[in-house]
Amino acid sequence: MKKIFIMAAMGLSLASLVGCSTSNTNANAPSANTSSSQGTQQTQVNSDQMKSQDGSGGGNGQAPNARSAPSSGGASGAIDSVTTSSFTMSTSAGVQVTVNETSSTTYMKGTSLISANAITKGDLVLVLGMTSGTTIEATQVIVTPTTDKSATSSEVVPFEKGKTTTTKQVGQIPENWSEGSGTIVSGTEANNATEAALIAYPGGVVNRVTKLNDGEYNVHVMGISWPHHVFVSKDFIFVGAN
Repeated sequence: MKKIFIMAAMGLSLASLVGCSTSNTNANAPSANTSSSQGTQQTQVNSDQMKSQDGSGGGNGQAPNARSAPSSGGASGAIDSVTTSSFTMSTSAGVQVTVNETSSTTYMKGTSLISANAITKGDLVLVLGMTSGTTIEATQVIVTPTTDKSATSSEVVPFEKGKTTTTKQVGQIPENWSEGSGTIVSGTEANNATEAALIAYPGGVVNRVTKLNDGEYNVHVMGISWPHHVFVSKDFIFVGAN
């Protein structure tokens, strides 16, 4: 009983650090539920990162847990290790990601298709696919992408346990946007928006993409202290972040 009480207290303490969910009074609940379901898959460091970054609840009448389910997203980084059906990688902000490969995963280098055996430790890759916490079911792996070369990449703030979330705004935020607004998208739309966001601000893990009423996209980022939201135009060009 004492152990359960301590774990619950830790969850509430960490959830209080969430910057992108302060407007939702129910945000603590999905954050704790999400982190507990990921506990068997992630290290304690990554679990803490996810607790602090994915507490955002749904707006416009949506239940908070509706945005905790796996969604299209991705991440970029350097491959740490490779097995026959998966590999691990580290983003530029130090987030450790597990990538599961399937028979339908495609591999690209530039505009050329390559085989799964062509990827090796040390390769820089962009991974797109269904994202849950720091685990990605890969639909596409792109070797030597343009991510991590952005002029804004140095502005990414890595997550540090015990520190408050960074809050600032860059560029243009869509008018009338609010936390939780928009419709979750997948497929080509989500992939293009994810890639555009990670080119602008690499280092985090994109765990969902929502399409807003004006046709722009809100790309939600986990695992880093800032940015939490990257906004991309309908033509998949970066326009702002907060």
